[in-house]
Amino acid sequence: MAKLQWKGGTMLAPLPAVLVSCADGDRTNIITIGWTGIVCSKPPRTYVSIRPERYSYEMVQKSGVFCINLPPSYLVRQVDLCGVKSGRDVDKFSRFHLTPEPSLTVPCPSIAECPITLECKVFEEKPLGSHTMFLADITAVTVDERLVGEDGKMRLEKANLLTYGHGTYYTVGKRIGTMGYSVKKKK
Repeated sequence: MAKLQWKGGTMLAPLPAVLVSCADGDRTNIITIGWTGIVCSKPPRTYVSIRPERYSYEMVQKSGVFCINLPPSYLVRQVDLCGVKSGRDVDKFSRFHLTPEPSLTVPCPSIAECPITLECKVFEEKPLGSHTMFLADITAVTVDERLVGEDGKMRLEKANLLTYGHGTYYTVGKRIGTMGYSVKKKK
C-alpha cells in the first residue's frame, strides 16, 4: 500500500464530538469540543482542550468544573451550532432547544437530551499553545437507563453517538466485538 507523507497535524480520527456544559454562577454555556478523551482509569480522569478566547474558557477556569455530554447523532445540528455560535451572543440552551438539568456532583448543568454525561472537576490546567488542556477527575457518570441491558451492562451501540473527523460528523452504532474477544476461549 502506497502512503503519502503529510506534515504533522491533527490527523487522529474519529474523535468524540461532545457538548461541554459549564457554568460560573448564573452564567451557563455549552461548547462543542473534539479535543477530549480519557487519560487515566484509576482514578478516572479526562480532559478537554479549549482555546483561551472562547467564552467557555473563563467559566471552566473560574469554576473548575464542567460536564462532558455525549450527544446522539440526531443532535448533530445543535452540536454544530454550539460550536459555531458564541455564548457571548446567544443562550445556547434556550436557542438550540437543549434542556439543562442539575448535575449530581458539580455546580453546572448537564444536558438532558444527551444519554451519557461525565461530571468533571479540574485538577490541573496546562497551556499547550493554541489550546489549554483542563485535566479533570470524573466525579460521576449518568447514563440513560434505556442503554443498560438486563445484565447491567451498557449497550453503547444503542446510543447512536456522534463522532467527528477532519470537518465531518459521523455516527457510531454497530457493535463488532468486545475487548479481548479475539483471545477469549470458546465455550
